Amino acid sequence: MKITAVRCIPLSHEVPPEKRQRSDLGTRVKNDSTIIMVDTDEGLSGMGAALGNPEVVRAIVEHELAPALIGMDPMFSERIYETMYNGSRTIPALRQGWAQPEPTRRRGAVMEAISGIDLAVWDVKAQAMGVPIYKALGAVRDQVRGYASGGWAPGDAAEAEMAGYAAKGFTAVKMRVVGHDGFSYEKAVRRIAAARRGIGPDVELFIDAHGALDVSTSIRLAKLVEEYDISWFEEPISPDDHAGLRLVRQATSIPIATGEREFTRFDFADLLDHEAMDIAQPDIGRAGGFTEIRRISALTSARQVRLAPHAWSNGVLFAASIHLACHCPNCHVLEVSQAHMPMMYELFEEPFDIGADGEVRPPEKPGLGFTLREDALECFKYIPGPSSVW
Repeated sequence: MKITAVRCIPLSHEVPPEKRQRSDLGTRVKNDSTIIMVDTDEGLSGMGAALGNPEVVRAIVEHELAPALIGMDPMFSERIYETMYNGSRTIPALRQGWAQPEPTRRRGAVMEAISGIDLAVWDVKAQAMGVPIYKALGAVRDQVRGYASGGWAPGDAAEAEMAGYAAKGFTAVKMRVVGHDGFSYEKAVRRIAAARRGIGPDVELFIDAHGALDVSTSIRLAKLVEEYDISWFEEPISPDDHAGLRLVRQATSIPIATGEREFTRFDFADLLDHEAMDIAQPDIGRAGGFTEIRRISALTSARQVRLAPHAWSNGVLFAASIHLACHCPNCHVLEVSQAHMPMMYELFEEPFDIGADGEVRPPEKPGLGFTLREDALECFKYIPGPSSVW
């Protein structure tokens, strides 16, 4: 079997004004995605997706990555990944046994494009094997506990919002530190206290700052909300400050979660060396796809650090994250978005299997296990411009 083409399909969905959420990232006006298809000479096609600007991702795939992959066997998924990562030095890298990455491919938009291609390669590979991806990877479970991810409501309205997530059967929920009413210590504590009232004592509560705070603010906030039994404090500070994140972790009893904006096992190795996290959150559309996150899972498990994949953006990445979660032994929970995201929940003909108990189950069809709706490309035509505005 040989790869004959690698194709990109940019997609967008405009968020209706009444559905727009405001946080520290600004107001979300649209969602973008890039679907990546890998075609073969045996008629099998794999589907992946990448984070990043769709126009940039498409240019990277079509002009830099795809030409080297034509003619390669998708069953050699590790070699394909190493070829994309190392570029012209792939042969010496594999002969000598150490990474020799092409400088522009280590992180950023190129690694996001690599991630998307890797997902599509694994889809083809699992289809050829006649099993779902999670079994091709090596299954450890056939369902995973989901947590409801949302939480933007201001003030005491957070009580009803988070209670609504718990009423769906989720045993864990996540809210944003910065809500519709902006940030102050008083506003954050009020919202978090309201959330705890809404969900009661038995549902886990996670909080997420999207890296919007600094070290001192994060430490002060953590101390103020420890009494509300927070199960993790996600991305309190910039992902570029691993040393600062260690200081936050040392100053609070709340576990620290991070990783959605990190690239490859090398970024996670640095987080581990800094003793800066308790829960690793790689995004399968950014950190290197299935191939690299398998390595991240092994690396973090050696330090007793748990894995909770970041799962946002679109249905392909959510589907891939379900398969990943059912493969990684140290994964204990999976993100389930509660935002208005038609490209996640209306992209496929098949619905996701999210039970009344909050458990998420992978499909049993070979490969990724989902089929694009016939009208998906028409419904989600790409819209140029920024996704969020201040």
